Amino acid sequence: MIARPRLEHTRGGRALVGRNLRVQKAVPYVWATGLVEPVFYLLSIGVGIGHLVGKVPGPNGMAVPYAAFVAPALLASSAMNGAIYECTTNVFDKLHWAKIYRGVVATPLSPRDIANGEVASAVIRSGLYAAAFLAAMALLSDTRSWWSLLALPCAVLVGFAFAALGFASACYMRSWTDFDKIQLVQMPLFLFSATFYPLSVFPRWLQLTIEATPLYQGVAVCRELCLGEPSWDFFGHVAYLAALATLAMMVSGRRATKLLTP
Repeated sequence: MIARPRLEHTRGGRALVGRNLRVQKAVPYVWATGLVEPVFYLLSIGVGIGHLVGKVPGPNGMAVPYAAFVAPALLASSAMNGAIYECTTNVFDKLHWAKIYRGVVATPLSPRDIANGEVASAVIRSGLYAAAFLAAMALLSDTRSWWSLLALPCAVLVGFAFAALGFASACYMRSWTDFDKIQLVQMPLFLFSATFYPLSVFPRWLQLTIEATPLYQGVAVCRELCLGEPSWDFFGHVAYLAALATLAMMVSGRRATKLLTP
């Protein structure tokens, strides 16, 4: 029996990323909606709700326009949503219904290559969404400093963390009904990660809970940068997200190997 040569994980991951990009290029309307969505979000807040609310306390307590307060949080949330969608629904379909991964592991690619490639594809998608969102924020004057340019790689890091979590979660799902559990977690994260309200409006016990969630870390760092008020907490937020992404990638690789190894 002749052993099949194995590519390096990074090289195999790139091969799968290329395949995914070619598929998405054939149906551009599926992902292009995510590039248009930020404009509607920001317009609805800036033109509508923002005028009703007025100003709210920013990271350092200084009052800022509501649109400028919410926009960075929506930037982080957009990266999260794009990554989760890409690495849950698509992965579950390829794993259990289309059986695409069974064909992939018949090539020199390994299950870990699949995990790396799918997460990388999701990061690219969430990065495009984040870039479109940040551009829309700049055009609508929702950024306050050149520090906001660093919000883009931070949003990509948010996408990386949630893409790895999404892939790991998809590998444990048994049926489509399990996606209700994803929504059960995703929606409270979106609503209660200081996205629409300052953290100070919540009771102390809830503040501590929110501060421990991954989306809050992304919201906090993007908000500080977009408002031009970076603090030393920046490094803690980044370290949290990087550690979460690393741990989730380890789980994803091991779980993919268990499911796809004959």
